[in-house]
Amino acid sequence: MATDKPSRFDNVDWEAVTADSGRALSTNLLGTLLCVVPLIALLVYDFVALGQYEDTFAFVGIGYDVTQLDWLFALSLILFVFYALLPLYQNPRITRYYWREFKRNRPAVVSLAFLTFVFVVGLLGPIFISQPEIDLVTQYQPPIGMSVQNTYPVQCLGEVTSGASGQLCHGSLAHPLGTDSRGRDILVMLIYGMQVTVKIAFITSLIVITIGTAVGTVAAYSGGMIDEVLMRYVDVQQSFPTFIAYLLILYAYGGGLFLFIVLFGTFAWEGTARYVRSNALTKSEDEFMKSAELTGASTYHIITRHLIPNTASSIITILTLLVPGFILAEAQLAFLGLGDPTAPSWGQLLSTGRDALPYAPWITLMPGFLIFLTILAFNFLGDAVLDALNPEAQAESE
Repeated sequence: MATDKPSRFDNVDWEAVTADSGRALSTNLLGTLLCVVPLIALLVYDFVALGQYEDTFAFVGIGYDVTQLDWLFALSLILFVFYALLPLYQNPRITRYYWREFKRNRPAVVSLAFLTFVFVVGLLGPIFISQPEIDLVTQYQPPIGMSVQNTYPVQCLGEVTSGASGQLCHGSLAHPLGTDSRGRDILVMLIYGMQVTVKIAFITSLIVITIGTAVGTVAAYSGGMIDEVLMRYVDVQQSFPTFIAYLLILYAYGGGLFLFIVLFGTFAWEGTARYVRSNALTKSEDEFMKSAELTGASTYHIITRHLIPNTASSIITILTLLVPGFILAEAQLAFLGLGDPTAPSWGQLLSTGRDALPYAPWITLMPGFLIFLTILAFNFLGDAVLDALNPEAQAESE
């Protein structure tokens, strides 16, 4: 009986799936180059021709200056599109099958919708919404459904009622989620914080995944001295105090989000390398790997066209753990006053409301609740993706 159910994701010889594997590879590479080359040209134009005091897109009438974080995010997004999303489009039958498996997990579908909303609003929201403005007259306005003693706001924009502890100021539609100590709208700050938080987590996670996957697969396939040297280096790096190094650089030279991304992206991939290597070791002995070796394929070809695609389930799973991990790490550092005070991330908003917790808890609760929902959504998403890509793991857990 014919069925459209493909082989298990980890056992698929992906080169046999496409009729012309060379064309598939060149499509990804060509698309990447067509996007990266203009990006590099614009980067050179921004830093060399314009300098740091002129807006990048001033020549087309757009008053927006692209930051270092924006350049890194653009590059990461290009790589993600052509090496993660495009392969799904190139293999529609397999993609449809795993999408059906994924849809069986309702919490994961809701989580995916929520994360998509966060991603889209974070990227497009700041384009249509002006930056939060400082207005001390509207400071400490409570959100709808909450109230604060009328002595804290300079001018209450909502209803004022009398209570046991005095007059109470209630929230209003003017600021549905309230304002902070400087009168900035919490809802607007959350939207701008989405953009910064998404970029930080996305860029750092892709750096970690790229380095960790490369080291793990090369070590697993090569074996011998190469495997030994790479794994011993991983041991050395695993003992490197990344957090302490971050603090030392921060206090000595200052820093910001770029420092966080570079430091944690380049010194936090050893766990990924070990995890990918353990999965790649089991795949390197499979028959399709031996067949590729017998045909005279190069090591680069075997690793990129066979080994990495067939360890994709482990790579995708660990990606769903890295992103929320870096979101939480940035929030913790910012809450402790060790983040970038100029970047309106969720963590920085948490830090802003730290001193006002007794009488204005919404300043901290709102971003804290969003961080909680985002991390929870990634956990649901990661479990569902693992079950869809690796049904044997689901069967064992049951």
